[in-house]
Amino acid sequence: MTFCYEHPRPMVTVDVLLFAGASETEILLIQRKNPPYSNAWALPGGFLDMDEDLEAAAKRELREETGIAVPSVKQFKTYGKPGRDPRGRTLTVAFTAQLDSPCAAHAMDDAKAVHWFPVNNLPPLAFDHEEIIREALGYSSS
Repeated sequence: MTFCYEHPRPMVTVDVLLFAGASETEILLIQRKNPPYSNAWALPGGFLDMDEDLEAAAKRELREETGIAVPSVKQFKTYGKPGRDPRGRTLTVAFTAQLDSPCAAHAMDDAKAVHWFPVNNLPPLAFDHEEIIREALGYSSS
């Protein structure tokens, strides 16, 4: 059976909000190496492979960009506002993961640098990542 799709399809990405610490929560961010938003800070993430499960993609992207392998991630929310990515129509599935304390991370793949930031003292972020983090922390996005 042959199917013909005549409408454009959005790109699908995954992002990981990796939190650590109990008394002062920190989040791991990468500094982007490539456009768009070169040198800006962002959540670790990237494009879903065609034959890949969403959760597997989230773990892979985190590992490829930071060297950190987590046993599990939890799907948080999907973001799809038109214009959120200058490369075109993109849907992002955000995942969360929690560590007891920050661990060593290494900039790899598309990351120029990695750094743990206190969630109450974030740098300017690429895309709509500030909104994603605020919503994951239970803050209003307004």
